Amino acid sequence: MAAKVASGTNKVFQNHDDVHISFEDQQRINRFAKHNARMDDFKAELEMKRNELKCVEEALEEIELFDEDEDIPFLVGEVFLSHKLEKTQDLLKETKDQVLKEIAGVEAKAKIIKAEMDELKAHLYQRFGSNISLESDD
Repeated sequence: MAAKVASGTNKVFQNHDDVHISFEDQQRINRFAKHNARMDDFKAELEMKRNELKCVEEALEEIELFDEDEDIPFLVGEVFLSHKLEKTQDLLKETKDQVLKEIAGVEAKAKIIKAEMDELKAHLYQRFGSNISLESDD
C-alpha cells in the first residue's frame, strides 16, 4: 500500500487503489508512450510541411506578376538557379506536389499510430480505470 504525506502537515493519506501491473500491461504502457512521442513528432513535422506548402503557394502567386522574359532565382538545395517564368512555375508546382505527397504520407502514418493508440488506451483504461492517465497535456 502506498502512503503519501501531505506537505506541511503530519497527515498521511492511504491509497487503497493499488493496482498490480503485469509485464504485458507495462509493455502496453511503454508502447503507448512511444506512440505518443511519435505523434508529437508527426504533429511538428506536419506543421513544418504545411508552412513549407504555404510558402510555395505564396511564391506561385507572387511570380505570376513577373515578366515572362525575366530570370527568376529558384533555390535548389543550397544554390539559387535562375530560370524563366514558365520553368520556375513548373518547378514550384512540382515542389508543391511533392510537399502534398509528404503531408499525405505523414498523415497516413499518424492515422495508423493513432488507431493503435486508441486500442491501447481502451485496453489500459479498461484495466486500470482512473488509476492511469493517458490524456495528453495539449
